[in-house]
Amino acid sequence: MATRTARTAWKGSLNDGSGTVDLVSSGVGTFDVSFPRRAAEDAGGVTSPEELIAAAHSSCFAMQLSAVVAEAGGTPQSFDVTADATLRPDPEGGFRIAEIKLTVRGTVDGLDNDAFIAAAELASTTCPVSKALAGTAITLDAALS
Repeated sequence: MATRTARTAWKGSLNDGSGTVDLVSSGVGTFDVSFPRRAAEDAGGVTSPEELIAAAHSSCFAMQLSAVVAEAGGTPQSFDVTADATLRPDPEGGFRIAEIKLTVRGTVDGLDNDAFIAAAELASTTCPVSKALAGTAITLDAALS
């Protein structure tokens, strides 16, 4: 299987420093990162590890859901998936990704809403990013469109 690479170049201290993240494998972008923007409500045009994890999780979940729906006898037409990754202080010190909320609305032929929700629940526990985030609270809001 494939290995994917991202690279971060960082200069300075946590609160005064900043960096850039390069998506090396795909070459599709370079993104600015900084801790003050990471912890602020307004990202101000700067990404964060949490946003990148949310992107990874939403795309992985969509792919896994497509497979699970097909295995359940449905035909996936479209999914709109949002992942919200929340950074909070860790009681043991520092910070942690405290939770990720997955929201999906789907258009599927051949499954009713209950079967779609069951497929989404299975996909949320079996996608590789969910597995990598073991120990993080992952919640799911799923429904057919």
